[in-house]
Amino acid sequence: MHLTQALLARGEQVVGVDNLNDYYDPVLKEARLAQLQTYSAFTFERMDITHQARFSALVARLHPTRIVHLAAQVGVRYSITQPQAFIDANLSGFLNVLEAARYLQHEGMFTHLVYASSSSVYGANSMVPFSVEDRVDTPVSLYAVSKRANELMAQVYARQFGVAATGLRIFTAYGPWGRPDMAAFKFTGAILADEPIDVYNHGQLQRDFTYIDDIISGMLAVLDHPPPAVEGVPHALYNIGNHQPELLLRFIEVLAQALGRTPRLNLLPMQPGDVLTTYADTTPLQRDFGWRSTTTIEQGLPRFVAWYREHYQV
Repeated sequence: MHLTQALLARGEQVVGVDNLNDYYDPVLKEARLAQLQTYSAFTFERMDITHQARFSALVARLHPTRIVHLAAQVGVRYSITQPQAFIDANLSGFLNVLEAARYLQHEGMFTHLVYASSSSVYGANSMVPFSVEDRVDTPVSLYAVSKRANELMAQVYARQFGVAATGLRIFTAYGPWGRPDMAAFKFTGAILADEPIDVYNHGQLQRDFTYIDDIISGMLAVLDHPPPAVEGVPHALYNIGNHQPELLLRFIEVLAQALGRTPRLNLLPMQPGDVLTTYADTTPLQRDFGWRSTTTIEQGLPRFVAWYREHYQV
């Protein structure tokens, strides 16, 4: 949603594709969509990208010059109980996107595919900050496996068919209109309801919380510059994060201050599939695009709280 708004604001025409599934409340998804449908340059296609024939027909009709692929089944813990959803959306769905890009490349109309990877690919890596040069062969969730597979799939299509593609390993996005299964959203609802917050590993987790506006500025910079072919392969990977991991307990403290409430903490052991720390080395993104994250949690969380209170009238 935020990327679409930014693209529309600079005069682009955008077609949004989403199935608006019920992994979380579709009402929130419909509300986001309503924000976008006020723009005349935006059109929406309700479609599941795993439906190959429908998606291919849409691409053949529209002939887009660029694709930003942010559709995925998400949720590390959800991948433990619903693994098939990740194979369908993140592997089969992404294959359809790559095939669409391949078709457009053959037609001579395509310039760039930007796709979302994840900090989860770093898995059990213990050396921080996480660098795109690190080995990423110790995943701790099927979600992470699916995102690493996306990177390898895109690299093959770049090598074999010349599809210029850039993968962004996104680190813990938060902000207005965010996902209800993420920390800022869940914790805000619980604190306002005076309900306990489940805090895993007794709060001794660090996350590179990255504000949505910073992520979008990075995406736009990358989108406008397809990667050069290195040894004949036009594919690149970048971390997009705050480069400043925060202790989960500090995150909760800042959020509670913004809410003006005292949180109740339910301290729990480590969850399967979780990692202790995420920490992005964003030097390559700074080097190649002059980009850096500028929003601290002390700035970003109050903005999220202001949106949450307005949207839900609480």
